[in-house]
Amino acid sequence: EPKDVRIDFFCSSGPGGQSVNTTYSAVRLTHVPTGIVAQCQDEKSQHKNKDKAFKVLRSRLYDMELAKKQEEDAAKRNSQVSSGDRSAKIRTYNYPQGRVTDHRIGLTLYDLQNIVNGDVQKLIDELMLVHNTEKLKEASETF
Repeated sequence: EPKDVRIDFFCSSGPGGQSVNTTYSAVRLTHVPTGIVAQCQDEKSQHKNKDKAFKVLRSRLYDMELAKKQEEDAAKRNSQVSSGDRSAKIRTYNYPQGRVTDHRIGLTLYDLQNIVNGDVQKLIDELMLVHNTEKLKEASETF
C-alpha cells in the first residue's frame, strides 16, 4: 500500500557534475511496517528514480513474503513426514499367528488370510468409526 511507504528525497552523492548537489533527484523509500529500505540515485530524474526504487521495494517485499510462505510450507511438510522407524508403522501383519494389527486405532484382527486376499471391509469400517468419533469430539468441543 502506498500509505505504508515513507518517501524521502535527497541530493545524489558521487560524481555527476553540477546537478549532484543542487537537485533532489535521489529517492529513498521506507516500508514502515517491515522497515525495508530501497533507494535509487541512478537517474537524473526524480520520477525515474522513484519508479526504480518502487520496483526494488516491491521485489524485496515479494521475496520476504515468498520466503515466509516457503518456511511455513517446509514446517508443515516436516510435521507430516514420519521418521520412518519401526515405531511409526501403521499396520503389522503377523503370518505365524494369522494376525493383523492396525496401530493407529489399536485394532487387532485374527483374519490375516482373508485380509491379504482383499477382504478389508472390517478394517475400513473400524477406521471410519474411529474417524467419525474423532470428528464428533471436535464438533462437540467447538460448541
